[in-house]
Amino acid sequence: MTIQQEIQKRRTFAIISHPDAGKTTLTEKLLLYGGAVQLAGSVTARKNQRATTSDWMELEKKRGISISSTVLQFDYDGFRINLLDTPGHKDFSEDTYRVLTAVDSVVMVIDSAKGIEPQTRKLFEVCRQRGVPIFTFMNKCDRPMKEPLALLDELERVLGIGAFPVNWPIGNGADFQGVYDRQTKQMHTFERVVGGKYRAPVSVGGLHDPAVRGKLDDATFHKTIEELEMLELAGEAFDEAAVLAGKTTPVFFGSGVNNFGVQLLLDGFLKHSPAPKSRVMGGIEISPENPEFSGFIFKIQANMDPKHRDRIAFIRVCSGKFERDMTVFHSRSEKKVRLSSSHKLFGNERETVNEAYPGDVIGLVGHDSFGIGDTLTTDPKICYKEIPRFTPEAFSYLHNPNTGKYKQFRQGLDQLLQEGVIQALYLRNSSIKTPLLAAVGPLQFEVVQFRLESEYGAESRLESAPWSVVRWLPQGTKEEQLDTLSLPTGAKIAYDIVKNPVVLFQNEWSANYFSETNKGIELSALPLQSGSE
Repeated sequence: MTIQQEIQKRRTFAIISHPDAGKTTLTEKLLLYGGAVQLAGSVTARKNQRATTSDWMELEKKRGISISSTVLQFDYDGFRINLLDTPGHKDFSEDTYRVLTAVDSVVMVIDSAKGIEPQTRKLFEVCRQRGVPIFTFMNKCDRPMKEPLALLDELERVLGIGAFPVNWPIGNGADFQGVYDRQTKQMHTFERVVGGKYRAPVSVGGLHDPAVRGKLDDATFHKTIEELEMLELAGEAFDEAAVLAGKTTPVFFGSGVNNFGVQLLLDGFLKHSPAPKSRVMGGIEISPENPEFSGFIFKIQANMDPKHRDRIAFIRVCSGKFERDMTVFHSRSEKKVRLSSSHKLFGNERETVNEAYPGDVIGLVGHDSFGIGDTLTTDPKICYKEIPRFTPEAFSYLHNPNTGKYKQFRQGLDQLLQEGVIQALYLRNSSIKTPLLAAVGPLQFEVVQFRLESEYGAESRLESAPWSVVRWLPQGTKEEQLDTLSLPTGAKIAYDIVKNPVVLFQNEWSANYFSETNKGIELSALPLQSGSE
């Protein structure tokens, strides 16, 4: 195969949703239909069933939520699919936002009983800013759901995106029979499978075929015909260009847990989603066909394999061809590095990969110098600035109650900071040498404590800090200037991990008061991107 053919068969996407909309379940079912697993795991992880393939951390299995993004790569129908399962909980949105920089399209899962929920809206906005094509899966149609027309209206009204229903649900809740494919004019009726472990048997036929018509009562049949006629009258044609521009979302209906409509989503997605695109760097376009290898690290994860105590840097390949043992230029250290230990990932399982192409996500093991946002390339002129940083809203001190375990505590905390699980701030002129931990949401602290204990054997004690707002001072602010600032009661000056000065405030009012009393000092709500990043 030529490099162009390899690029065209790649599809790299993430699944986003509000917590509990069924994102991890859908991930499992896409793997089932993609032939990557023989038996779909149960999210509830009952004693006699294994936990979901994509939730590998012990805490995730206990709580039934995704905490870290997982990469799953598999082949299906001539495509090489890189699927990234992301956390839905708002406290882990930082991890999700980073993952969205590495994908070419997104599947948005919506609970059809609840419609669009707050976290879905936030994640959607991030995708819109990046111009990422969005495909929508209306999940849980086998439970009482909102009217399908109302769900479409909500997409257009709340998210401001055009919606084109590729298929249409027949029946609602317990009466949900299947979906009608508007493009092939075929009705797909499903049979339930115990626990949704195997592919659901499906029969396909025209809406008026006796075998199909016989399964529908008169009321459901007539309602379906009416709704389909309304959609035809609306006259919306499927517009490929609008989908790729992120202006229209193709909508699929189904039930992930019962495997209804999953195959139609997978096939429809692969048909209409884009292959890897060019990346823009400082106004220059780097196309995937560029012969120079380049990629950026969007995630670091330690101890995925407890037996090896290693760390994996996830890199999205953007151009050229990756080959194991190749030597590349590392943007941050400005040194050459040999990439000898490269892996293809599937949850916490891995196998050595010898080559990869644009769109692929691979794991690089054993490079302590790699950080989130770093570029690896054979052309030192290429340097991506893809990774956004975020403003923390929760602050706590983490103490080590056991002095005998100081080394493990330090090593664990340093590793988690490097992964970007949390941020660290250092108070100015403070006698306390303990870093102040800062996170987008308080659940991130719980993950830090859990991982310190389970992976490094170090206990910790959390002490909440009195601040809730952080603002960055202008870059290059001198020490003597810091001494002249007039601080409101309770406010403190600190430094972030790259030595930029920040001010911590107890509330928003205090931050506004600072701006009034220190005229000419511009505060920034977003972390400053330093030259070394």
